[in-house]
Amino acid sequence: MTTPSEFPGFLNSKTAISGAQMLFVAFGALVLVPLLTGLDPSVALFTAGLGTLVFHSITKVSVPVFLASSFAFIAPIHVSVQQWGIPATMSGLMAAGVAYIILSQIVRIYGANALQRILPAIVVGPVIMVIGLALAPVAVNMALGLSGDGAHELHPNTSALIASMTALLVTLALAVFGQGFFRLLSILGGVVAGYLVALPLGLVDFSPIGEAAWVAAPAFVMPEFHWQAILFMLPVALAPAIEHLGDMVAIGQITGKNYIKKPGLHRTLLGDGLATSTAAAFGGPPNTTYSEVTGAVMLTRSFNPKIMVWAAIIAICLAFAGKLGALLQTIPSPVMGGIMTLLFGSIAIVGMNTLTRAHLDLTAPRNLCIASLILVFGIGGMQIGGGAFMLQGVGLAAVVGILLNLILPGAPVVKTTGADHS
Repeated sequence: MTTPSEFPGFLNSKTAISGAQMLFVAFGALVLVPLLTGLDPSVALFTAGLGTLVFHSITKVSVPVFLASSFAFIAPIHVSVQQWGIPATMSGLMAAGVAYIILSQIVRIYGANALQRILPAIVVGPVIMVIGLALAPVAVNMALGLSGDGAHELHPNTSALIASMTALLVTLALAVFGQGFFRLLSILGGVVAGYLVALPLGLVDFSPIGEAAWVAAPAFVMPEFHWQAILFMLPVALAPAIEHLGDMVAIGQITGKNYIKKPGLHRTLLGDGLATSTAAAFGGPPNTTYSEVTGAVMLTRSFNPKIMVWAAIIAICLAFAGKLGALLQTIPSPVMGGIMTLLFGSIAIVGMNTLTRAHLDLTAPRNLCIASLILVFGIGGMQIGGGAFMLQGVGLAAVVGILLNLILPGAPVVKTTGADHS
């Protein structure tokens, strides 16, 4: 991965400190995904670090990115864990990583534009919207102090609302009014504020911290092959693959380099896919390049990819801090619910923005049919098949969108009038 002459760069104290800073920026979002989906945050720390190292081994430490828990998989993981358990869910996530790998080879053979031909905006945009909106009721229930399905009261309603709305408002304030580095920490700031408010309200249980060891191995989970979980999770990988292309373009614009050509989109996709499958092999959430870290790179002008290697090493070390993992698990569900209400809506807006940037005419019959069916099938809970081969939710929505795009004649209709055309 590196030559002997390059190795001293990794031992530079300034590089290590910069790596710690990048991990701090990513930390809030990194642990949020496992906390929302029932996975272990210490495992997520470990697999984020390991996945980042895998990515940089494939790309030869040439792209300044850090990989960690993907928000796009929150809703599917939540559903899959509830229905089939964590080991089965991991087999689905490993398969999602394999889908990335297959896409990387398609890009290698046919070029970067192949992704956009297979997955045009009229498919990807609505699928991303489904990912964001499918679990909106879960976010609201948690913010109200209820269980995710709304069947049980976990915390008093008034106390839960105070904690959840504090977390939400602080996140909003930092995201909108925060300057520079503070804006990058909006999620982490919201969680901390909500936690502090939850303390006097009696919503925090400290017993896991007392029971945890100072140094402990993360609670790794090995995947168990499960066809239904695999079929459910596979299509979800399609939308993040398109986002990966956007991430590579964004970081390239910041650093002034063309990463689509060198190391090549096929290599970055391959690294992302292998990182995701590796993470699932240990029981961690899928990995993706983090926009928070990209923003920090732009702000600090830290273009050296070796910084991200240090961030990965520090993440792996922190994964074995047993008290830290226990502390993260004491965060009350209403605090997570407050963050989720903004997070899930934000993901849906990303999908809307995908359609907007493509200047699509959504009133055109072809576009209308594809987008409408993706949204209704994905959010409405449509199911097709049964037993091990049942498709539902985001997975079904993605499959329907891809098939309709291939079957319906013509190309996605673009607006041709007014400012939208320019």
